[in-house]
Amino acid sequence: MSRLHRTLVLAMLGTALTAAPPRLAAQTYPHKSVTLVVPFAPGGTTDIISRIVADGLGKSLKQPVVVENKGGAGGNLGAAAVAGAVADGYTLLMGYNGTNAINPSLYKKTGFDPLGSFEPIGMVARVNNAVIVRPSLEVKNLKELAAYAKNHPGKLNYGSAGAGSIFHLGGEIFAAETGTAMTHIAYRGAAPALTDLLGGQIDLMFTTIPTALQHIKTQKVRIIGVTGANRSPLFPEIPTAREQGFPGTVVDSWFALFAPKGTPAAVVKRLSDELRALMADPGTVKKFEEQGATPAFSSPDELDRTLKADLQNWKKVIEQAKVSLD
Repeated sequence: MSRLHRTLVLAMLGTALTAAPPRLAAQTYPHKSVTLVVPFAPGGTTDIISRIVADGLGKSLKQPVVVENKGGAGGNLGAAAVAGAVADGYTLLMGYNGTNAINPSLYKKTGFDPLGSFEPIGMVARVNNAVIVRPSLEVKNLKELAAYAKNHPGKLNYGSAGAGSIFHLGGEIFAAETGTAMTHIAYRGAAPALTDLLGGQIDLMFTTIPTALQHIKTQKVRIIGVTGANRSPLFPEIPTAREQGFPGTVVDSWFALFAPKGTPAAVVKRLSDELRALMADPGTVKKFEEQGATPAFSSPDELDRTLKADLQNWKKVIEQAKVSLD
């Protein structure tokens, strides 16, 4: 076979793969790298979890899974980018309940439909949220924080991963429950907010434990409560908001994989099966637990039901809190 003939054959093969019908495309999936979009800046919990998942899936799929950070608008920009991507399984979204279940009730335009734009692949993890403060703020628990906020109305600044994020709403819920007023400072991700907390530019944060874990351990920030249903295994001595007398402030985060709507069912199943195996792998479980995250795989159907329920629940919370954006 001549060099020219060989080149033409390879070119035709590449074209055939690119233009293959869905069933054939699914059978050859994956034949190139996969992009996993994180709709937030590097360094936050979504990014941390995504990199663990990308590493594991890359090994099982035998193709690189590349994390791409597309932050902005509370995760809407990255989610919308995936919603508009080619539905072939090569562009995925690491969504979380803030972007996928909360934003649709907060923003007039998100750039995506939470149910109509994506194929659910599977739940990845659940993460306990925490309230952390700068060490110089003289509060040791949530009751003292509420008292301080009442005595200094509007003087406390709390940061979050973005306007409308679950962490922003966590602060609003706490303020409403305690009858206090705090000033919200929105960032383009949890990592930049944490940087300002470490620098003393803000007073506290509602965030996930993985985001601040190392700084909690080195006492650069102080954890004064967790807002999940249960205490964190990493900090069992820290009581929940409910235990501290604030039963309305129960907020945790879930993270899940999604593909663009119309992705072939065989590709979704392959990804879901690989994700299920990854979440059961002892090495992955250990990596998650070291970050304060709990592997929580669920099937595409189960994830779909969770999302639908959360969309309704958060819509009620947002209406009651009278929080809106745009």
